Amino acid sequence: MRRATATTGDEGSSWQKSARDQSARVPIPRGKHARERVLRAALDVLADRGLSGLTMDAIAQRAGASKATVYRHWRSPGEVLVDAMDLSFQPFTLPATGQLRTDLIELASALEALLSDQPFPQLMAAFIDAAERDPTLKGLHMQLTERRRDLVRQVLDQARLRGEVPPGANVELAIDLLTGPAFYRRFIAHHAFPPGYADAVVDHVITALLFSGQRRPLDPPRERDDGDPTRTRLERPLAGGMRAPQAAGHYRSREAASPHQD
Repeated sequence: MRRATATTGDEGSSWQKSARDQSARVPIPRGKHARERVLRAALDVLADRGLSGLTMDAIAQRAGASKATVYRHWRSPGEVLVDAMDLSFQPFTLPATGQLRTDLIELASALEALLSDQPFPQLMAAFIDAAERDPTLKGLHMQLTERRRDLVRQVLDQARLRGEVPPGANVELAIDLLTGPAFYRRFIAHHAFPPGYADAVVDHVITALLFSGQRRPLDPPRERDDGDPTRTRLERPLAGGMRAPQAAGHYRSREAASPHQD
């Protein structure tokens, strides 16, 4: 009698557990939206738990799906993450202001806004960590980064055709200088972006681009202008009458006025 009771109890417990699983994990209907639901769930798990918490169980639970449904489309959490990042990390719209400075400020401001609002910073930090450990994710990270770089490259190439960028300017280095400060400030220094930050970065890079066209690559830097020993190189007029200190001085003055502002 006790034996029959025990069997009934086990079956009842198993049935209750199965019912709870079915209520918590309703199978996802097939189609594009169902796939996106799983991928966005994977990004949510990555942002909340990091790479170590990104498991098929966690993804399925967040998506409201069975683990079998997730495994039907992806063999591992890494494969889910590859598709999820590819879906979510879309490049910015190509600016069309017709001027180099305003085009670059538009892109730099968009990057600043992207890095300021969650969940993107959490996802980026977790994805960088994952890319260091997984060659497949590293390759995807390189592809996604190249998409964003290509947008800046197009802006610089168009400006070169308009005569705003010298023919011999190092465009790849300019892209590094335009994008690097925002990532350093957000992920390394952990500072907020002060007013005028994007404008100042752009003005510094444009100044460097203009100077790169005024001297030969092997010329050593000089502290004094040949024509006027009272002026430094940074005070010489640039193309369009702009001077280097005028190009970026507004950000420096704001930082000096509020040195504790992050």
